[in-house]
Amino acid sequence: MTTPQIISSPKAPKALGPYSHAVRVGHFIHTSGQLGLDPKTNELVEGIEAQTRQALQNQANVLEAAGSSLRQVIKTTVFLQDMGEFARMNAVYGEFFSQNPPARSTVQVAALPRGGRVEIECVAVAED
Repeated sequence: MTTPQIISSPKAPKALGPYSHAVRVGHFIHTSGQLGLDPKTNELVEGIEAQTRQALQNQANVLEAAGSSLRQVIKTTVFLQDMGEFARMNAVYGEFFSQNPPARSTVQVAALPRGGRVEIECVAVAED
């Protein structure tokens, strides 16, 4: 049995509760959801496009700390506060996953922490 490895990235916003940025088990990495929080200020950036971009950059930083990258993501889950913003979120998401995009689920939720517009979690495989 492989022991889970707790992953933390100094380049990602501090956790808002009792959870890890990610957990790696073998070659699989499961990340916690990332909001569009600026890791320097721990404040949300403005607008759905900026929050999507920041959430994905935060995920990239977490994956880097785990020995992976966005290129190795096999599944994402996107939580949207308003499905009416899907197209705008999707346009930014497509900038990060333009080739061989991962499987994805997108759901609308009643609310997100700190009043966020989008939260994204990933499952990836390690590059090493």
